[in-house]
Amino acid sequence: QVQLVESGGGLVQAGRSLRLSCAASGSILSINAMGWYRQAPGKQRELVAAITSGGSTNYADSVKGRFTVSRDNAKNSVYLQMNSLKPEDTAVYYCNAEVNTRVVLGTIPLKYWGQGTQVTVSS
Repeated sequence: QVQLVESGGGLVQAGRSLRLSCAASGSILSINAMGWYRQAPGKQRELVAAITSGGSTNYADSVKGRFTVSRDNAKNSVYLQMNSLKPEDTAVYYCNAEVNTRVVLGTIPLKYWGQGTQVTVSS
């Protein structure tokens, strides 16, 4: 089993910054991509940012230039630095990781989700 634990959410005013953290623990051989998704009330969950094990990144157009995703492979952790926050960034943010897991016949990649952390940006 693998657990993802997020932290760093909260209530901030527009224009301010927040940093989200997510640490993976459990039966981990290695981690491929890690990333952040968000879901606002009444909307579908969407990708915010992702980062591969080699450090390549991908961002949603709505956050490019404001958010930065990073990871610490030694700590099995991923981070999301969110600057210039806007009210439309308000959502529950979920950490996601594709973890290489040992099974009887070898290893397989499995995707795991964190429990989510609320980010609220007031105008």
